[in-house]
Amino acid sequence: MKKIVVIPARLNSSRFPNKVLLNLKGKTVIQRVYEQCLKAKNIDEVYIATDSLEVKKSCGNFTNNIIMTKDTHESGTDRIAEAVQAIECDIVINVQGDEPFMEPELIEKLANAFDEESIQMASAMHKIGKVAELKNHNVVKVTVDNKSNALYFSRSIIPHHRDEWDSLFNYHENIPEPLKFFRHLGIYAYTKDFLLTYSNMEQSYLERLEQLEQLRVLENGHKIKMIETSYNSIGIDTIDDYHKALELLK
Repeated sequence: MKKIVVIPARLNSSRFPNKVLLNLKGKTVIQRVYEQCLKAKNIDEVYIATDSLEVKKSCGNFTNNIIMTKDTHESGTDRIAEAVQAIECDIVINVQGDEPFMEPELIEKLANAFDEESIQMASAMHKIGKVAELKNHNVVKVTVDNKSNALYFSRSIIPHHRDEWDSLFNYHENIPEPLKFFRHLGIYAYTKDFLLTYSNMEQSYLERLEQLEQLRVLENGHKIKMIETSYNSIGIDTIDDYHKALELLK
């Protein structure tokens, strides 16, 4: 079973343009993402998918595995789907191009999930510890069933803790046990066949409402296996995130 990583690298990000080419201690953000992915032991190839000649030129300094895609894609999933059409592979891992600290072990876990059972798609989640993170609408939450399949993703707080909501929301800094809330991490794994099917599904109602493309999968009756991890995603979405990344590299 051939397993590959594809990193979508869009230069003109709406929230933070050019972030993938920012300098992080002598290497661009996208180069650091690429090098983290190479450390995953069970991955056969790592590719970068982009619509930017500037990104292609920069990435050409450290790899030839660059695939040019259309500039009309609305999501990283669509970009990756185009990129893998001509690649012979079985499993595709989608690692965001702004995650320079991505853990290779998490990539390995997602890839291994397809060896254990018959699944079409997998993603990752991290237990939320702080109430402030729970309140943040930019932090996507996920709730799962007893087999760790996603039930729903939302920017709102799910599940709703009916009996102690006021206490949790207003009098706690840390989320007390045994309450469990999970943050969805934006890394995805798919079989190649399902990725191509997924990319051809029409945008769904809940996806448009929440602006979360993974809801398209659930609305069409498919499952997403969630892998719990201790890794807390550190993406670069703002200039503040960039400065934090520089501090971490120290």
